[in-house]
Amino acid sequence: MSLITPEFGLLFWQTLIFLLLFLLLAKFAWKPILGSLKEREDSIDAALKMAEQAKLEMQTLKAGNEKLLSDARHERDQMLKEGQGIANKLIEQAKTTAVEEANRIAQQAREAIQQEKNQALAEVRNTAAQLSVDIAERLLRRELADPAAQQQLVQEYLKDVKLN
Repeated sequence: MSLITPEFGLLFWQTLIFLLLFLLLAKFAWKPILGSLKEREDSIDAALKMAEQAKLEMQTLKAGNEKLLSDARHERDQMLKEGQGIANKLIEQAKTTAVEEANRIAQQAREAIQQEKNQALAEVRNTAAQLSVDIAERLLRRELADPAAQQQLVQEYLKDVKLN
């Protein structure tokens, strides 16, 4: 039983060594250990504060990016609307120009037709006048004394002439 129950001397020396070790640790080891624990705790707190600050900055950046994206979309939509308006305006101008050009060409064609018609009428008049002069010349050359003969000659000449 002596192994289970310690003697007084053994307890005394163990207690004395424990107190001496406790004092040595308190004087030399605990301050650096507590200092490094405090330093570690401070660095963890600083890291947590930095993470929170980074999180807030990320939220701010995200909100800024969303605003920029929204502005870009709005600007794109506005540019598309302006482009569509310009395209419609150009199409309308092209239609107007085409109609004006068609009307101008039609008017020129009408004027050309009228001019050719006038020329044809003038040519017909000239031809009729020339025929009248030719008939009169032939009549005068013959010196016919008989009016019936003159009438018969005029009828023959008129049969020879074909009017279109």
